[in-house]
Amino acid sequence: MKALRLSLLPRIIIAIALGIGLGLIVPDGVTRLFLTFNAIFSQFLDFAIPLIIVALVAEAIGGIGHSAGKMLLLTVAIAYGSTVFSGYLAYFTGNAIFPQLIDAGQVDQLQAGPEALTPYFTIAMPPVMGVMTALILAFVLGLGVAHLESTALKNVIIDVKDIISGVIEKVIIPLLPLYILGIFMEMASSGKVVGVLVVFIKIIGVIFVLHIFLLLLQFTIAGLVQGKNPIRLLINMLPAYFTALGTA
Repeated sequence: MKALRLSLLPRIIIAIALGIGLGLIVPDGVTRLFLTFNAIFSQFLDFAIPLIIVALVAEAIGGIGHSAGKMLLLTVAIAYGSTVFSGYLAYFTGNAIFPQLIDAGQVDQLQAGPEALTPYFTIAMPPVMGVMTALILAFVLGLGVAHLESTALKNVIIDVKDIISGVIEKVIIPLLPLYILGIFMEMASSGKVVGVLVVFIKIIGVIFVLHIFLLLLQFTIAGLVQGKNPIRLLINMLPAYFTALGTA
């Protein structure tokens, strides 16, 4: 059974296909059930994301030790520089390519479609803090743990990280394909799925090419700095990349 277990990305692809198929044949009431689940799951994701940031980032910084401050500054500088470069690359690529790939009439047609189905109900789960607040708190806690002699706070952060990791592994990742299935069921039932997929595939194709370019560039630089084979480094990180692609 373990050999037959699919990773996240294939399960999401299957969920997209099932969502399109079921959305064309099931009654609207069934689709609204899935939309109700999606509304609740989306609220839970919004609630969980700041906790994920605090738990994982604080534990990672605290585990570095007394050199955490310098490592953090270097990491933030690299991440910020990479983000700015990626943002400009995406912007100029989109301006140059998307007007030729996407007809404005297609977008207008999708926006003018029939009224979308709504969930039966939803449950508000406001996050305990914003994303930036969570990030700053994670930096402060991580740096504090890295420089304190006491292990009490460090043990608490490790325990919280284990709890959040369990939530990701046991709740978020398994339910994510069902969430995707509900999204495509709604699009299929509203008659928008063909138009959305035509636009979606074009955009994802361009994004995927940009991903490959950026990954090769980043790992080539890292390989040169470390004196290691960048392709081997990239292969080691492919499971993490495909998980990120699936959740994106």
